[in-house]
Amino acid sequence: MHDADDETLMLAYRDGDATAFDVLYRRHRQRLFHFLVRKTGSRETGEELYQEAWLRLIRHHREYQPTARFTTWLFTLAHSCLMDHFRKQGRIGQHEQTVDELPDAPACALQEPPARLESVRAAQQFRMCLDGLPMEQREVFLLREEGDFSLPDIATITGQGLEAVKSRLRYALKKLRGCLGLNDDGEGVGA
Repeated sequence: MHDADDETLMLAYRDGDATAFDVLYRRHRQRLFHFLVRKTGSRETGEELYQEAWLRLIRHHREYQPTARFTTWLFTLAHSCLMDHFRKQGRIGQHEQTVDELPDAPACALQEPPARLESVRAAQQFRMCLDGLPMEQREVFLLREEGDFSLPDIATITGQGLEAVKSRLRYALKKLRGCLGLNDDGEGVGA
């Protein structure tokens, strides 16, 4: 059972095999949770949406058809939860966390070697830049880079056309490079 692919497991779960659900949940829980927390900028909100996404999967498991990868279907459910949340909050196009609310470097980082401190600063800078992206660009970037989804899968998950997804990813990468002070080769400007 543990060696079966996701689609086979989901079909088994659809047919009543609860063990198949357990395997799917263990396989994808961290990836989905991380995506939702990064997308919302809030651990608490991410946890709520994470639970809602799995509940929707449970409620709709009998409707599953393997026309796309299981992860595409799962993240489509999560995307729907996100959009519902943002609509309820009146926050479509806004972010949960502003740059001013970003946590400072941990106090222990000040006592760490310079390389560690630089790494903490770089991570904070990247997070600030990522949070500065428009919601649609940030979502496409996270699905591609952290979710490892193909562009057609991202189009399916978000309900957007493939060209729109390509454009949003291109603009997200350009804005991130600019914010981080990198050129198109990923090198520091002036390096």
